[in-house]
Amino acid sequence: TQVLRKSLQRGIVLSTGSFLIYEAHKLISGFAEVHASFKVEDVIEQADYLYGSGETEKLYRLLVQHKNSDDAELLWRLARSSRDLAQLGTTSAEEKKQLTYDSLEYAKKALEKNESNFAAHKWYGICLSDVGDYEGIKTKIGNAIVIKEHFQRAIELNPKDATTIHLIGIWCYSFAEMPWYQRKIAATLFATPPTSTFQEALRYFHMAEEADPNFYSKNLLFLGKTYLKLNNKKMALLWLSKAKEYPAQTEEDKQV
Repeated sequence: TQVLRKSLQRGIVLSTGSFLIYEAHKLISGFAEVHASFKVEDVIEQADYLYGSGETEKLYRLLVQHKNSDDAELLWRLARSSRDLAQLGTTSAEEKKQLTYDSLEYAKKALEKNESNFAAHKWYGICLSDVGDYEGIKTKIGNAIVIKEHFQRAIELNPKDATTIHLIGIWCYSFAEMPWYQRKIAATLFATPPTSTFQEALRYFHMAEEADPNFYSKNLLFLGKTYLKLNNKKMALLWLSKAKEYPAQTEEDKQV
């Protein structure tokens, strides 16, 4: 039940057929390894099952076989899977960097194949931000406008995707608390440097919560943090308590 709930919260539709196909495959083959199917739809169903089950490494091994695919649905899932693998504590620093750059390439290719795919825009924005961590603060700030544009495009294509709304909230929060030296860098990169406020960030975090209540521990955390920035300790305590009580199903939930 928890696995299904988590999958559905992240916008994944897991059919009963997918579960049965995957379980039957394991019984017949006698191995836990999942091999690629000839049909894109079957691969996507297997991938969504593995994602919902938290099988990060198996999911990556399944999808990386299709890195040359022309299907945007496969490619953005591969971008997400590569990023998830990079985030694992068991992944070496060298592998993490390679996977981070790979994930951006997969997301870029997904966009090239289908510009109208909301998830491709979302994951391109996420992966572009991640690459900025390796290329310095100047590059990261320089990419900020592009990142936000892709998040906004994703919302246009799918207004109910709570995680993308949350990500724009994170973008606003980051610029609202940007230190002076980073603001100086931004001023050299843009004629009109991007700015935001904690009030704007709060609006997006609440919009995300309205779209999908209690969908993400980090959204609860940032609601609390933003209220603290606005000196509203009563509301901060409310949301930070919700974050603390959130069932820890992932490594990120534990960190929150």
